[in-house]
Amino acid sequence: MSATGQDPETQVWLVRHGETEWSRDGRHTSSTDLPLTPEGEAVARTLKPRLAQVSFDLVLTSPMQRARVTADLTGFGDAEVDPDLVEWGYGEYEGRTNAEIREEVPGWSIWTHLAPGGETPDHVTERLDRVVERVGSVPERALVFGHGHALRALTARWLGLPVSDGRLFRLDTATLSRLGYERGNRVILAWNS
Repeated sequence: MSATGQDPETQVWLVRHGETEWSRDGRHTSSTDLPLTPEGEAVARTLKPRLAQVSFDLVLTSPMQRARVTADLTGFGDAEVDPDLVEWGYGEYEGRTNAEIREEVPGWSIWTHLAPGGETPDHVTERLDRVVERVGSVPERALVFGHGHALRALTARWLGLPVSDGRLFRLDTATLSRLGYERGNRVILAWNS
């Protein structure tokens, strides 16, 4: 709680990018810079009226075009690019589905296993903790455009959990979620809507 005994007013609004061909097909996408599908663009546009009524102290986006275009379609084309918001690096598993990977590594998940040549949980934690620090310091609201696994891991870090606990938060494309405070604790205010 703040010195006044009130919860901080800071809220962090999260937007996962709209659908791409690979997100639609369940293919892991980190460094491959895919465009949104026409459906992904259309659904992303539906978020614009929901976000237009809100003012934000800070607006950040991943440098990947799927996040930047989603930001633009929702009215935030001037969002600041933050390289720490890139998707979890899948290394050699880039472009592959869970089913394909599990043929070689039974039970594989980015949350519980390493991806050869990919990012480690420690590295993901380090960069997303920098984002949590930035967005947690705004007076009222921050808006973040990013990716499924990275935003789920960011949420885990907001809550003080390890990035692997991001597995507990399903996050669909072109959805809006909100993080904030209750009784001095960082909480999820709304999820995957």
